[in-house]
Amino acid sequence: MHEMVKGANVGLAALSEDTGSVIVSLSWSSATGDGDADVSVLLLDRDGKVRSDSDFYFYNHPAADDGSVQLLGKTPTENGSEDRISLDLTAVPHEVTRIVIAASQYGTYGATCFGDLDDLRLTLADRSGEALLGFSISDATVETAFIFGELYRRNEEWKFRAVGQGYGTGLAGLANDFGIDVVEDEDTEEAREDEAAPRPPADPGPAPSPAPALAAIPVPAQPSAPAQESTAVPASEQASAPGSQQGSAPERRRGPRTAKKKVTLPKAAKKSLAENDSWRPARLFPVPSYKSDREREVRATSVLLSVMAEVPEFGRRLTAAFGAPAGRMQTFTEVSLPHGDSPKRPDGVIRVERAGKLWTALVETKTNGNALKTEQVQNYMDIAARRGYEAVITLSNDVALEGSPLVDVKVDGRRKHKVALWHLSWAEVAHQAQMLIRHEGVGNAAHAWLLQELLHYLQHENSGCHGFQNMGSSWVPVRNGIDTETLCQGDPRAIEVVESWERLIRQVCLRLGGELGQKALPVQRAKRGTDPTSRRAELADQLCEEGRLSAEVRIDGTNGILSITADLRTGKLRTSIDVPAPDSGYPLSVAKRLVRVLADAPADLHVETLVEGRNGPRGTLERLRPEPGDLLPKDGAAIAGFRLSLFKGMGGSRGSTESGFIRSVDEAVDRFYAAVVAQLAPFERRTGRGRTAPEPVGVNS
Repeated sequence: MHEMVKGANVGLAALSEDTGSVIVSLSWSSATGDGDADVSVLLLDRDGKVRSDSDFYFYNHPAADDGSVQLLGKTPTENGSEDRISLDLTAVPHEVTRIVIAASQYGTYGATCFGDLDDLRLTLADRSGEALLGFSISDATVETAFIFGELYRRNEEWKFRAVGQGYGTGLAGLANDFGIDVVEDEDTEEAREDEAAPRPPADPGPAPSPAPALAAIPVPAQPSAPAQESTAVPASEQASAPGSQQGSAPERRRGPRTAKKKVTLPKAAKKSLAENDSWRPARLFPVPSYKSDREREVRATSVLLSVMAEVPEFGRRLTAAFGAPAGRMQTFTEVSLPHGDSPKRPDGVIRVERAGKLWTALVETKTNGNALKTEQVQNYMDIAARRGYEAVITLSNDVALEGSPLVDVKVDGRRKHKVALWHLSWAEVAHQAQMLIRHEGVGNAAHAWLLQELLHYLQHENSGCHGFQNMGSSWVPVRNGIDTETLCQGDPRAIEVVESWERLIRQVCLRLGGELGQKALPVQRAKRGTDPTSRRAELADQLCEEGRLSAEVRIDGTNGILSITADLRTGKLRTSIDVPAPDSGYPLSVAKRLVRVLADAPADLHVETLVEGRNGPRGTLERLRPEPGDLLPKDGAAIAGFRLSLFKGMGGSRGSTESGFIRSVDEAVDRFYAAVVAQLAPFERRTGRGRTAPEPVGVNS
């Protein structure tokens, strides 16, 4: 990999013969594990300006209609995250001469500027996933928007320049310099108090001098009410939450928005014309009672691939991360390919054509919890390499983890042609479909309906496509070993349980994020330099010693980290969140306001006052409602925040049945978010952003 320094440039053709499609990754970490930022991409003309606001891609405008730009979202890393962008350089309009790769912060993630983040790095890879160049940044300070690098045309060749400079004025400063005006609507005084204090501007670096803006993009103070029509504005103007009883979703951060309308499903279902509940709606993809797993696999593959080919936004969303170009997609099932003495039949084939060139991927599918077979996947890798195909995609209920591959395949290094192996979980497929039809929108109503039918199929109990559904064979022995205190550190079964727990939390994030239309990511806190395998070994030893599995989830727009703890000794699940105290106000007024905004929260909600260095007062909401003053420390100590917790009985079996552990975790998270987190917005609007409450003594008590 070619390592770059600030200001250097390099031609992509000098690094690889195949750079038509590239994946750009921006990554960072923080000491607490919860620091983060949002990526953005700007397409610029010869004058160094966007042609229109549609050339600005960010969290509310993640994809170009021509497929040239696709924000792929975040994946958790050790103590941080990686945000990836797919760029199809062959699809970039000819009048675009520069592509700026940037990121911005709003101080809502436990870090208020890029100087608060560590390990800032940009990596550019080819379509197979092989890293071509890297650029590390170590001199960030007060910047709240940062240009990592840019791709630019020079004599019809694409080159990359390492920039590494930014702005102290956030996304607005970045957007203004490239021809986009960011203006705020009138806001309430209370909401204005919520804005972070301004910072001195940083060196703007390579950005051109300001010029008249091409578009004035208003920024809403709050999301508008959910649309009831099929044609709706993008997710930036909608609120959504899991289920009809979940309450309003947290408001999104301020920023530019696109004016182009997309089609989403109505928030409220139309009244059924059926006479009674026994009348079942006709479905495009009915789910019969299958006699074999093979039948499930064949049907699930055919249903998914047909919708991918018919709904361009969906097909592009699933394949852009795998290096596929933006072009005409066609999909096939049960294709016979020669291999040795007998032909092999992959479950599916995906082909994308652009400018006379083909990108091909073989697809191997598993349903109903069946594991991928190494020999089978190895055969497809060999076939793909021999035939010049680009990728093999595996699809199953399992969630892939960094450092823990689902299959162990060997790649012949003597072959010049590279084949990439990628994995998708059925939970990821459902997540992307939800994001498109419920929040971001698709091109027309027919495409929205097709995605709705796909979701109905995937969520049906007979489809076998329900995502991660089994904690594995080590779950019961580990639980029994904890009960009898016979589980010893170093037991490999404990590591297997930790890996299963991590897969479950990844799936919880996908499901919750899809329902809310917000990014939800696990927060991983580890010692610097710890690799995933060592980190899981340490967590397994903690499980053996303490009998607890713990996880943290960061939900975009929520001023706090959602904690989930499964105590295998007591059989209890604990969901909690730490809410920082407001910057101003009398302590009694703060306590009363908290109890007031939790008027609809469960009576058994536990509230603990956080005081620096020791435990503070605590009690259930039922007891505190008539006496909020009981939350105040007797000695008048300063209140740093409040910890809100709900407890629930834990399922015992390893699966997702009604009494299963996985089902109980899903239910605990859903209940806590709907009944507690979603109610906190009025309290959080008076809270300083980016503050983190200190750890009191005995946080796990």
